[in-house]
Amino acid sequence: MSNRSYWLDLFTGATWKEFLAAGGTISGFRGTRWSTVQKIKTGDYLLCYLTGVSRFIGVLEVTAGPFKDSSPIWKDEDFPCRLRVKNIVVLTPETAVPVFELRDKLSMFHDMKSPIAWTGHFRGSPAKWKTSDGEAVVAVLLEAQKQPIARPVDAAKLARRPKPLKARMGSVTVPESEEMPLESPEVAKEPSDHEEVQWLLLKLGSDMGFDVWVARNDRRRQFKGQRFVDLPKLKSELPLQFDEATNRTIELIDVLWLKGNAIVAAFEIESTTSIYSGILRMADLIAMQPNLNIPLYLVAPDERRQKVIDEVNRPTFRRLSPPLFEVCRFVSFSDLRARLKQAEPLIRYLKPEFLEELSESCEIEEA
Repeated sequence: MSNRSYWLDLFTGATWKEFLAAGGTISGFRGTRWSTVQKIKTGDYLLCYLTGVSRFIGVLEVTAGPFKDSSPIWKDEDFPCRLRVKNIVVLTPETAVPVFELRDKLSMFHDMKSPIAWTGHFRGSPAKWKTSDGEAVVAVLLEAQKQPIARPVDAAKLARRPKPLKARMGSVTVPESEEMPLESPEVAKEPSDHEEVQWLLLKLGSDMGFDVWVARNDRRRQFKGQRFVDLPKLKSELPLQFDEATNRTIELIDVLWLKGNAIVAAFEIESTTSIYSGILRMADLIAMQPNLNIPLYLVAPDERRQKVIDEVNRPTFRRLSPPLFEVCRFVSFSDLRARLKQAEPLIRYLKPEFLEELSESCEIEEA
């Protein structure tokens, strides 16, 4: 079909299951997207993408014009702007194709101004895609249907994200308060997850050939007898020329990787302490230096993933320019440990870009 258009259709693990359970014949979108849905024509293809795990899971062909209906299909939302569809490709979360496997085929990965610029193309749906990008996705998914490759899937990442709330500045989340248990003195004597992950990131950066920096107040720390200050690439001073407040903020970031005078990546580790400590530091940095182009990563236990994303999307942080969710990405402790174990023989050949695949976006779909 020469005049076919291609549209992104975002699903969570939960909404994809509910779509299939209802027969897989109707796809829906939020009421605010009606004007866009009306542009979709019979014969167009919907490119189904699983948020959280960042994989393409299916292709749907539109079989009739758009209509409005609130009959229950999905548990948490109505998605009343609907289209009748038929399945062209349906994969499982395990056999779905990771978006990074298409980076050489998709235009949004070309000439990026920042390492996470591509994520802006997956912020809401439906969104019209270039024909060349749509055709590339369809071709890869048809091949994946013929010759499926099973890949492990993190069940937590498949779990549905919180319902975004519409605000004047865009979609936000309003997290519930969280109380953290106090650690006993006995527990505090054991190496903490924070110290372990801080050591792993410092050693990884050093092994990759970068200079590294540990937060000024953490320089005396160690992990299982390995002192941070003994790392050969650890810097004693930062080559920063910002104002005093910005310099102080950067000096307190948990881990930095540096190449010459440039910061390659910045990491804040959130384990048993309040999530706010690292996020506020990142937000302060953006507020004071909005044009500072540094990849920022929030590293936390798997069970705190949702809390991190909730906090990053608070209204306060969405008012920043750029918003915090656009410049911060999430890395789980388990993913970091697993990837380091897997890549151990090749660490010195790794490039900073591998962090894009290791991490995930903190964005929520627009309401």
